[in-house]
Amino acid sequence: MITIIVPIYNEKSNIEPLINEIFGVAQDQLPISEVIYVDDASTDGSWEELKRLRAQYPSLRLIRHKKNSGQSAALWTGIKAAGNDLIVTLDGDGQNPPADIKLLWEAYTSHQEEFSRLAVLGERTKRNDNWLRRFSSRFANKLRAFLLRDQTRDTGCSLKLFRRRDYLNLPYFDHMHRFLPALLMREGVSLVHAGVSHRPRLHGQSKYGTLDRALVGISDLFGVLWLQRRSRKAHENNVYEELN
Repeated sequence: MITIIVPIYNEKSNIEPLINEIFGVAQDQLPISEVIYVDDASTDGSWEELKRLRAQYPSLRLIRHKKNSGQSAALWTGIKAAGNDLIVTLDGDGQNPPADIKLLWEAYTSHQEEFSRLAVLGERTKRNDNWLRRFSSRFANKLRAFLLRDQTRDTGCSLKLFRRRDYLNLPYFDHMHRFLPALLMREGVSLVHAGVSHRPRLHGQSKYGTLDRALVGISDLFGVLWLQRRSRKAHENNVYEELN
């Protein structure tokens, strides 16, 4: 069974239409048994809107941070609380259509026997953002892919499917969600990519600028490089003998 994790911060206007879509998809032959919204200390009434909708959707679970901690922290909180081993992550801004969860599920089931540990990553075939965000994202993705060799064209797409146990094995740090492919590969998880769609944002404002993301991302990038070079895989593959 699948748990959907949706981290939000000040997305009140996007909550009801997105939840309606998610639960509509859950009825479309997909094994989704719970949806967890993690409110990262919103100040716009998002929490009250979620509580209003909770009565309509019994399998909707709600978690609220007492202070704003960022997207990586919200994802970590939701995934730790999940009752299923299969996780799908989805942004709360409505730009990733929940109908595309089916594409990830189909890719997962078709490769499940091929790989013992597997994650399916959405890649946006066409981005509906302004030119500056598209340009900065392309530059960051190319730099990251060149240095980390993570086999991924678009790490910024939030739509991903992976096992809860694999995620919780990863080293936690702020902004880690931007480097999930490289971190999963470091733990021996195989990656499969699926093309997904991307919609314009209809309500609210993006929580990320371009310069601030670039400056933080550079230091994080070198941190992930450091982690890659100290991977446990080399040690785990050692042949050894024990004297009894």
